[in-house]
Amino acid sequence: MDDSLCNLLITKGQLKQDIFAITLETMQLFKECSKNFEDFYRVNYADDHEDIPVRYDNKTQYQFQLKFAGDVLVFLMHSNIFEFSRDHEVMRSAYIKEDKTRSYCGMIQIFNFLGDSFKYNRINDLGYMIGRILINKEGHYYIEGKRELAQVLNNFSSNKINKESVQEILKSAITYTINFDLLVPDYEETKIISVNDMLQIEDQNLIRTGKRLGFRFEQDKNGE
Repeated sequence: MDDSLCNLLITKGQLKQDIFAITLETMQLFKECSKNFEDFYRVNYADDHEDIPVRYDNKTQYQFQLKFAGDVLVFLMHSNIFEFSRDHEVMRSAYIKEDKTRSYCGMIQIFNFLGDSFKYNRINDLGYMIGRILINKEGHYYIEGKRELAQVLNNFSSNKINKESVQEILKSAITYTINFDLLVPDYEETKIISVNDMLQIEDQNLIRTGKRLGFRFEQDKNGE
């Protein structure tokens, strides 16, 4: 054993700790902006639209939910640190080539579920990742996601996480979710059901529901 091994351990370990701390701070910003949205809606709109609620629900240090109308957004911070793959476009940027450690990032994922999936404990229902935010040691961020989220300008070398950028990302996520509609399931896939499944539906809600069956995170054919 030698000093170089210990120095590598300390350097890499400290890098990941620093990124984790920045990602956790970003998660807190998302929580604050989501709570502010709930408060703003309650003060200005809730009384006239009691059947269209908005509710912020803090679950853990790494997870919270934002419920609005019939949808739920789940924000989930991963506890580990990741590096962009060598084939990713950001790895070809001058920003990364100047300092490769900038390619290490914390990650916050955004999932969309139907509100009824939680309300009725429909454990077979599907949720969809509509976006994820990757944050590096300098607080710079990169977004991967669907439609409105993907349209947020990605400039990893200059985009920095702050309250304004978090508000923009949150607004984009909510807008996409509102426009991400529930489709009628394919008839051929749902026309047959077993007696056993039918007998259990009242208690367990076994018929799986999701906004898109066969959803993929990569670009959909219709651009959504």
